[in-house]
Amino acid sequence: MVTRPRLFQFDGAVSREPVNPHNGFYMQDILSVSQFNRENLAYLFDVAEEMRELIRRVGACDLLKGYVMACVFYEPSTRTSSSFIAAMERLGGAVIPITQGVQFSSVAKGESLPDTIKTLEQYSDVIVLRHPEVGAAKIAADVAEVPVINAGDGIGEHPTQALLDLFTIKEELGRIDSLHIAMVGDLRFGRTVHSLTKLLTMYDVRLSFVSPEILRLPLDLMNEVRGKGIPVYETYDVADVIEDVDVLYVTRVQKERFTDLNAYEQVKNYYVITPELMKRAKERMIVMHPLPRVGEIDPAVDQDPRAAYFRQVGNGLYIRMALLAAVLGKA
Repeated sequence: MVTRPRLFQFDGAVSREPVNPHNGFYMQDILSVSQFNRENLAYLFDVAEEMRELIRRVGACDLLKGYVMACVFYEPSTRTSSSFIAAMERLGGAVIPITQGVQFSSVAKGESLPDTIKTLEQYSDVIVLRHPEVGAAKIAADVAEVPVINAGDGIGEHPTQALLDLFTIKEELGRIDSLHIAMVGDLRFGRTVHSLTKLLTMYDVRLSFVSPEILRLPLDLMNEVRGKGIPVYETYDVADVIEDVDVLYVTRVQKERFTDLNAYEQVKNYYVITPELMKRAKERMIVMHPLPRVGEIDPAVDQDPRAAYFRQVGNGLYIRMALLAAVLGKA
């Protein structure tokens, strides 16, 4: 056999060996909040705090240099897609962006989800997927040999949003236990509400659910919450809870989830959080929103120091940096 000369020297190259393969996340698919526990959440939040400090001090690092993330979004996204891309690039990795434009990929030719995933894993080390169908992330994970991270599957779950939401509550209020959290708005279709609610059942909290009748929390999830002994209160009126809550988690009514637009028109402006309403809230509490908002929070509330939703957005970068590093064994 002819021995060919080496074209490249690898001495001094960044190692792909995991530095922490026993962190509970290494090479794991991130599909549902049900796979988390308080111990690995605390670990992830510690890493996220380190990522925030890294950004503030130096801006970026080479922790994931040599790694590639495929970012595949079958649904529109601003915050989730851009924060995942920024997270990977801040850590020194590269990105294959197929975001808000699967019409320009082979999906437009009728390619199946499994075939798309099996193709992209040839080029990447981790795949971030958003898809309109519940369970799509699990289908992708079943065929992929690289980790798949669920960035939202229809009305199902949005685990990384729930992680950043929980991290925000902890950072803003200093704790999670003993808090009263109210979910407001679209509780039926809101995957962010579904995922955060499931995470909160691991803690000693009280939950209030505020929605019109047609957007109530799904019965199976409500039964799950009650089955874990969490105190629950349901109402149609934010005024019933505003004076007592520590966290007001507001969501938009999602027009894209309605098959009956007349039903949407009846509830689209059901709630508006205003400065007048906030005068009744506790001095130490926060208002959160996964965004985008479409009228359910008056922009005047932005000036209130209790408005945490843009700080919440910022936390998405740190959590997703921590998650990518952990999944690839570099945290």
